[in-house]
Amino acid sequence: MSTKRFVFCLFITVLLTGVSLYSYGICSNLKAGGTTVMTQEGEDFNSFLNKFTSSAVFQYTRIKFPLKTPITLLADDGETEKTFPFTKEKWPLLDSEMLKEERITQDEGGVYVSKFTLNEPKYKVFEAGYEESEVDLRVEFELKTDGKWYVVDCYTGWYGYDLPIDELKQTIQHVQEENAAFKELHP
Repeated sequence: MSTKRFVFCLFITVLLTGVSLYSYGICSNLKAGGTTVMTQEGEDFNSFLNKFTSSAVFQYTRIKFPLKTPITLLADDGETEKTFPFTKEKWPLLDSEMLKEERITQDEGGVYVSKFTLNEPKYKVFEAGYEESEVDLRVEFELKTDGKWYVVDCYTGWYGYDLPIDELKQTIQHVQEENAAFKELHP
């Protein structure tokens, strides 16, 4: 009788341990029908990035507007800074080529580098630009408490510090034209 009771208690212990491990997200790499099962750890970053760069609609849903850092331009007097919130209308849609990690040596001798400079489980920073120069693109991704990845901040050369304020409206219009072309290819 005590052997049956021992086996029964052992079975219950193993069952409860398995349920606990699954509930707390320790067993997060399980697959169901070929898709990743969402757990408390969140969605896979590479899957997110692939969808982010191939769908305009999805991309807009995964950016926390306005971004943390506003667009800062130098006023016409050459001394005063003016800031503008980085909102949806100013966002240049990003495709997979823009967020591709690579190192390209130009014919002129410059080296263009694009890579993740910070690659933590819940926070990632992608930067692109010429070595020994300022960054042309910096995108910050964060895994939020809802288990989804979002862009939380960005710097883009479209709105560089050297952009004259009187050209901001034209630049926004040009970004929107580029976005329209992106949307045709990647709705």
